[in-house]
Amino acid sequence: MKILKTLILFSTAALWAAGSLAAMSAEEIVRKRDENEHLDSARVQAEMRIISRGRETEKRMETLISGDNSLTEFTNPRDRGTRFLKRGQDLFLFFPDAEDIVRISGHMLNQGMMGSDWSYRDIMESDKFIELYDYEITGREEFEGRDCYILEGTAKEGADVSYYRRVSWIDSERFICLKEELYARGGRLLKEYFVTETREIQGRWYPLRAVMENRVRADSRTVFEVESIDFEAEIPEETFSIERLRK
Repeated sequence: MKILKTLILFSTAALWAAGSLAAMSAEEIVRKRDENEHLDSARVQAEMRIISRGRETEKRMETLISGDNSLTEFTNPRDRGTRFLKRGQDLFLFFPDAEDIVRISGHMLNQGMMGSDWSYRDIMESDKFIELYDYEITGREEFEGRDCYILEGTAKEGADVSYYRRVSWIDSERFICLKEELYARGGRLLKEYFVTETREIQGRWYPLRAVMENRVRADSRTVFEVESIDFEAEIPEETFSIERLRK
């Protein structure tokens, strides 16, 4: 009798836990994703490999992030000294050879950053996903051996985003996006994003290697690999000044 009661209690607890998991709302899932992936402050060293029509180009960089501001400096020989400065909604680019600062705006934001499959507009989006999109759960399936929620996000009215709609496969245990389809307002699939390596760092799961595949430009993809990241970096405010671009 005691064994029977124990089994009933165990079964009830298991069903309750499963029900609680299934009852998670789209908003709760996206907020958990934001907790993992959104960067309030960080120092990142990374490598970017641009693969287009059989040709591969490698770029290395260091990025400093604080709130809505970020500064990226390229360190590979060909681009050494090239810097991007994001201050709020403004993006500036410094080319050392020309010794000139260019403000990137308008249609230029849709161009590939340094020839990659990430656009300048992509790197301008520093808000959390929950602030940019309205989400709904559309399914649940296994992806690359991980159980995932499938969420569809539609841009909030007035949100300045790169993609009007995004379909996301979010790991149901780690709450990190493993795959994403990115669509234009008219419904055209523009790009697909895949995470190929994740790791728990400083108490959060984070994508260390990701691939962006361009569905508009034939045979084009970019691999972005994080070599080191510090989520607790203290970045001086003067880091994000226009004067810093020329140094």
